This record gives sequence, structure tokens and C-alpha cells, in this order.
Amino acid sequence: MEKLIVSNLSAEADGKKILNDLNLTLSKGDCMALLGPNGHGKSTLFNVLMGSPEYTVTSGSVTMDGEDLLALTADQRSRKGMFMAFQNPPDIPGIVASDFFRASVNVRRGEPVSAYDFYKLTEEAYRKVGLNSDMASRHLNEGFSGGEKKRDEVLQMLLLEPDLVFLDEIDSGLDVDALSQIASIINEMRAKGTTFVMISHYDRLYNIVPPNRTAVMVDGSIVLEGDASLAKRVSAEGYSFLHSEYGINLAKKRPIADPKAPDILSLGVD
Repeated sequence: MEKLIVSNLSAEADGKKILNDLNLTLSKGDCMALLGPNGHGKSTLFNVLMGSPEYTVTSGSVTMDGEDLLALTADQRSRKGMFMAFQNPPDIPGIVASDFFRASVNVRRGEPVSAYDFYKLTEEAYRKVGLNSDMASRHLNEGFSGGEKKRDEVLQMLLLEPDLVFLDEIDSGLDVDALSQIASIINEMRAKGTTFVMISHYDRLYNIVPPNRTAVMVDGSIVLEGDASLAKRVSAEGYSFLHSEYGINLAKKRPIADPKAPDILSLGVD
């Protein structure tokens, strides 16, 4: 991927508008911190860009290297090199992890990977994320701890070698050592030109995976962009300066998809 352009994108779920004329441009090699108060559409943006059927795009456009991304199904977007690590990875009983991984790698490469090459690939990936490779014989995520599920997401990222990666709170549930391992993987992939957009509760992720860009979402729109210093300022001060300095209203103008979701001014995710 050389460039992803999101123009005036609006989307809804269950008849409730969540994204509101959102504009965003990503270039190859970007590492963006995506910030914003809880419940203002960050996770929704990831899901819409990945083609989740739970959301309906009502207006706007998204192009990747000039191609209409919205015309592609979720699996087609994956084949184009897009990847999302879930905020809450689901358990998938009945699906053996290694079978899922191998099928995914075959589709991504466009040809079957040999048993020997796949074995070497997965052994190295398990080593890098700090998981026992015996877990490949278990059902996908079933019985895994929260931290193991997050490492498993990164393992899939390693196997698929995507060009554009959305990380939704990838650091939650990870101890210090695990976070260091994951950060090392992200930084290695960044050095090779992979583009990342990251949502996180905590600035500890942004300290060890320094973003070159920061975007702040409020009420389903990108309201402010800057460099890494903007992420540091939000972490230190919260979001109140957006109103006092930029006149940005932090209150949502319409209900969010989940009326029980909190609406606090913190470095949270949707």
C-alpha cells in the first residue's frame, strides 16, 4: 500500500450514525496513534475499513492506491494486505489454530505453502510472540488468557505480512515483557515499510512504538492531527484543551451504537 484516502466517510450501525464525514489519509510507513474519548468511533473506523458487515457506509469514499476499497469484501481487503487485531479476539471452537493459519497464509500468498515451510514459519512466529508452539493444535483462542489472545493476534500478523495494520488496544492484557516483545515486532515491521494505526489506553505503547502521526477522533470525525507530541499532550492533559484552544465540542451530538458505553475523556477505545 502506498496511500489510503478516506473522504467524508459516514457509517452507522443499527440505524445509529457513528462515523460522521470523516477524513483521513495514510501513507506507506506511517505509524499513527488514533486517540479520542471513549465511544466516539475509533474501533468503528477500523471495522468499517476492514469491511465488517455489522456497519453500513452511508456516504463518502475510501480508496487504496486508487482502488475503491468499499467495493471489496472483507476477505478481498485482507488479500490486498490489510489486517486488524481485534480489541476482544473471539474464541472459535472447532477451528484448529494451525489449520486456520495455514489456510490464511495460502490465501494471502495466492498459492499453497508447503508443510515444511509452514512449520518453519509458525515455529519462528510462536517464538517471536513468546507462545508455546503446541498451542497451534488447540482450537483458535479457546481457553486462552487475554494476553495469549493478543499475542495470537500478533502471531497472525507475522504470518500474513500485511501492508496496512490496525491495532485495537493490542497492549491490553500484556505484561511488561510481552509488551516489549510485541513492540519489537511492530518496530521491525515498520522498518520494512508496514503502515500501522494504533488505538491504546496507555501512552506506554506509544513510548516504545513512537508514532510519527497522531489523530484525535471526536463524535465520529477526525478533529485534530499532529505528530507524536500531540499524543504525549493528550496523555498528560486529557482532552480539555481541545475545547479551550480549538473550540472543539467534546460532547457527542447523537447517541452511540451502545448506549451503555462510557463517555469519558480518557485515552480509551470504543
